[in-house]
Amino acid sequence: MRARPSARRSAIAPDRFTRFAAIDWSGAKGSRHKGIALAVCGRGDAAPTLVPAPGGAWSRRGILDWIVTHADEPTLVGFDFSFSAPFVARGAHLPGEPPTADARALWAFVDVHSPDTDLGAASFLETRRGTHFYLGAADGPKASFLHWRVCEIAADAGRKLSTVYDAIGAAQVAKASFAGMRLLHHLGDRVAIWPFDPVPADGLVIVEIYTTIAARASGMRKGRSKMRDAASLDTALAAFGTRPHGALAVYDDHATDAILAAAWLRASAGDTALWSPPAMTAQIAQTEGWTFGVR
Repeated sequence: MRARPSARRSAIAPDRFTRFAAIDWSGAKGSRHKGIALAVCGRGDAAPTLVPAPGGAWSRRGILDWIVTHADEPTLVGFDFSFSAPFVARGAHLPGEPPTADARALWAFVDVHSPDTDLGAASFLETRRGTHFYLGAADGPKASFLHWRVCEIAADAGRKLSTVYDAIGAAQVAKASFAGMRLLHHLGDRVAIWPFDPVPADGLVIVEIYTTIAARASGMRKGRSKMRDAASLDTALAAFGTRPHGALAVYDDHATDAILAAAWLRASAGDTALWSPPAMTAQIAQTEGWTFGVR
């Protein structure tokens, strides 16, 4: 197990990471998921490439195994799901449930109460619908479930904010996020997970990302952040000084989002300001976490 450093670092060395990976995630039921994509790149300007999934489609446990295998390597890994639930505004992640003092306690609670296969968490949400989670009109007014983390409010730029308590619709992030929390729990101390852990001097580090931030940073307009052809992807990659990518068998949102996000991580990892957002207090860092890229 990796020992957690005792002090939070305020700056990242320019050569701290030699590889960058982005993972488009899924909270779908089942054991194999077409919605998961993993893209990786090294230093330089070569385009990220997709890592082939064992058996043709990734499982969540397969991604967990990939992380553990590369735990000692200087890799920055971004996952596209919310690492925690809102806490600051109400003083609890799940008011009325046994208290969880920080995000790691929440991850453990979700894991023990989720019997789903492949680190899924759909049953966790379904058994708490109407109390914590909105899954339809029968649960009451949707407005009652709209609570956000500090970083989600900080990221607001006139867009519709997502919340991990809204579990209905194509844009919902709830199922993926709570499944992701189970993965983070199973990783334990084997890798550093920012900002809950400080960034250590070596080894793999995991951060929460939002692929739309990468799309916006590439110059893509609001409402047009999905790339479904080679030319659109290459145009977006060029904004980060990245050379054209190798042809993909299928141009879907999962593959292109992961490829662009990996290139964005490489371009952004040395930005000290992103590692020390001014609104992120110690309490926020431990209870809610923060999306890398939100200033």
